[in-house]
Amino acid sequence: MELTFLGTSAGVPTRNRNVTAMVLNPLLARPGLWLFDCGEGTQHQMLRTAFNPGRIDKIFITHLHGDHIFGLPGLLCSRSMAGSEAPLTIYGPAGIREFINMSLKLSGSWAGFPLTIHEITEGLVFDDGEMKVSAVALAHPVECYGYRIEEHDKPGKLDAQRLTRAGVAPGPLFQRLKRGETVRLEDGREIDGRDYLGEPQKGKKLAIFGDTGPTPGALRLAQEVDVMVHETTLEAAMAEKANSRGHSTTQQAAELAREARALRLIMTHFSSRYDAAACLRLLSEARAIFPASELAEDFLTITV
Repeated sequence: MELTFLGTSAGVPTRNRNVTAMVLNPLLARPGLWLFDCGEGTQHQMLRTAFNPGRIDKIFITHLHGDHIFGLPGLLCSRSMAGSEAPLTIYGPAGIREFINMSLKLSGSWAGFPLTIHEITEGLVFDDGEMKVSAVALAHPVECYGYRIEEHDKPGKLDAQRLTRAGVAPGPLFQRLKRGETVRLEDGREIDGRDYLGEPQKGKKLAIFGDTGPTPGALRLAQEVDVMVHETTLEAAMAEKANSRGHSTTQQAAELAREARALRLIMTHFSSRYDAAACLRLLSEARAIFPASELAEDFLTITV
């Protein structure tokens, strides 16, 4: 999977950072793109990338604050005007349906493609057998969720040479054995595919947090993920201010990454008070606790 940041600023855009949006490209897992949050100007940011809004088939909204959703009506309208007929599904907290429907209605706009809106609660929100997405409630002044994206484990490699030596000819039976099925050969023997499979390939795990202060559910969301994307709105010395507004500091995000045994922490959602030099100071605070911390920047792409 690849994750591209389209906006990394908290609350308002700056000269170098737009407000929150991220594109997840599952690559070989599926042809579509997934968008996480859609702050104002998201479609303008996409114009500076190779991403086509028509390829987005799922949008996951963490919460209804403007810096996370004000770009959504424009993106939907542009997608329609471009003639896209591909279905789109939007997931988000209660109120997301009213926001979208009212925005389109009052502006005399419409979605010229099948649009499905799911208002979510905690728990599993999507699973197609290859990937699943779960939502965990966070600590913010409005209803807010983080999303845990997990690939299902893949079967291990089929030992074709052993099967050939056992008298199984390559062909359709190999596909069934690859799935772990038991097949009966023409001579009456039964072959259990599980006996010829290597170790399963562990699926990747990614946690994308919405805005949040420290909360017990965060550990469940981030437990042993390959990549944890977490807001670091303010520096460690401003913890009281950050938490009172439902946000986290560098130190708190790094401590969570360490406790969750995440492999990487990607810091984002920086207050506009921090310029590029000040963000490096934020990075130092996080790395003092969790060395595998990185700064997100607009248009940064990471591989999960």
